[in-house]
Amino acid sequence: MNTHPDAHGHTGHERATGSDMAMAHLLELDAEVLASYIAELTGRLAELTPSPPARILDLGSGPGTGSLALTRQFPSAHVTAADISPQMLHRLHKQAAAHGVAERINTLETNLDKPWTEISERGPYDLIWAAAFLHHVADPARTFTQAFEQLRPRGLIAVTEMDFFPLFLPEDTGIGRPGLEARLHAATNAQPPHEWAGFLTDAGFTVEERRPFEIRLDYAQIGPSLNAYAQICLAKLRSHATDVLEADDLAALDALLDETQPHSIARRDDLSVHTTRTTWIARRP
Repeated sequence: MNTHPDAHGHTGHERATGSDMAMAHLLELDAEVLASYIAELTGRLAELTPSPPARILDLGSGPGTGSLALTRQFPSAHVTAADISPQMLHRLHKQAAAHGVAERINTLETNLDKPWTEISERGPYDLIWAAAFLHHVADPARTFTQAFEQLRPRGLIAVTEMDFFPLFLPEDTGIGRPGLEARLHAATNAQPPHEWAGFLTDAGFTVEERRPFEIRLDYAQIGPSLNAYAQICLAKLRSHATDVLEADDLAALDALLDETQPHSIARRDDLSVHTTRTTWIARRP
């Protein structure tokens, strides 16, 4: 299942809007809550690289959660973070400085649907990272071809997609009918899962892995940041549900999102997070 509302706001072909900072907050919470998954993924990339990458390209970097994770995994690497949003890149600068890696992350404000002249000037690259981004571009086939051209021989590309929006709530929330979240997801699900293996092969890559990651974490493992993450994600789904969900379910969801209510998501300690992400790892021969 691929839920219609996208968790990522940075795009390749549209100018970012004033909601960038709210989206940046969501992406940073996503990285905080799912830190163990990100560490597992970057660790797998380290296993597949014959030598530590010196230059990494982060496509559609947003506020830089991927860039920061890559600098942690590869302490000698320098990252070029490319995004269309100056607000996202400004946030990345601040986060990089706070984490002591500002000298290792260079930002590039660019429309990735246009020629990659500036990207090419900073390459070639040993690793390309594209997390929940490539479905935004106008022509994915062209983007994969451009990515192929930027990689050194034997370099890797890692393309990750969210398979479905995270699930958070218990079956019975104490408000309304049980199964609210399942109905919310079913009502707002409008897209088939992404599949990039064919695009990668057509661009010249050799696909080495199609790796699913199932993520199941509870409140005891994460703590209060899970409340904030669930609040933002479910509010995002709520914004798409007005015309597709029954009135009683909308009322129950509104009560859960109301921080003043006793059953509010902001107050609960029975939340968990369940989602899956799929990564395609491919190599330039």
